[in-house]
Amino acid sequence: MHLPKTPSFKLQGKRALVTGAGRGIGLACAVALAEAGAHVTLTARNQSEIESVAQAIRAQGWLADAKTLDVTELSLVEDFIDQTEPFDILISSAGGARHNPAMDVTESDFDFTFSLNTKSSFFVAQCVAKKLIKHNLPGSLITISSQMGHVGGPNRAIYCASKHAVEGFTKAMSKELGAHNIRINTLCPTFIKTPMTEPSLNDVAFKTYVEDMIALNRVGEIEDIMGPVVFLASDASALITGSALMVDGGWTAY
Repeated sequence: MHLPKTPSFKLQGKRALVTGAGRGIGLACAVALAEAGAHVTLTARNQSEIESVAQAIRAQGWLADAKTLDVTELSLVEDFIDQTEPFDILISSAGGARHNPAMDVTESDFDFTFSLNTKSSFFVAQCVAKKLIKHNLPGSLITISSQMGHVGGPNRAIYCASKHAVEGFTKAMSKELGAHNIRINTLCPTFIKTPMTEPSLNDVAFKTYVEDMIALNRVGEIEDIMGPVVFLASDASALITGSALMVDGGWTAY
């Protein structure tokens, strides 16, 4: 009897680019991919942060380097990717938020949020995909989206809009990139304990609201992201593209 073989979760020989890798979710993604065998390039605006993370990864015997890069500077992104070998894996984790009631949102809030969450994510994916296509290579492109790309939330009109847009371009790009054997998906966390969410989660009433909305009754840890990101990056998800992997503890199940 011939038994099927489970596709590999291992990433040996793969090159991975992780944006926003200096802290939080991006850091966790970089560590997870390096542990799975990928050579990881970490990028962020803060050089000392990513150098420190890369050094800690190398201390484990894994492969990592660091590149200071502001992903909103699109010409610099394009130049960097043009000058490097193709990346088999992209984790687009750089992002931000300005949470205000919709009636209080300013044009500056809007431009900041869309520039970082949507515009930069789109063009980083485009640059990585172009390089893969040029070299006739397959790939897996993953954008860290959010559960808020699928629902609404108080004081989050612009953030929700930016993440809904990420979900939209992911679906559309999957139709074009599939012919090149390049997959593109989103990973959609709930509230994860990170430096960015710490101020909100320090509000007892808000944390209670969050936990009540999560079926598992707990806020996420960065470790909760690590398995799912390796899955999406690896051959274990070879038939998955144009999809959103919810890591939301059941928030969107309601």
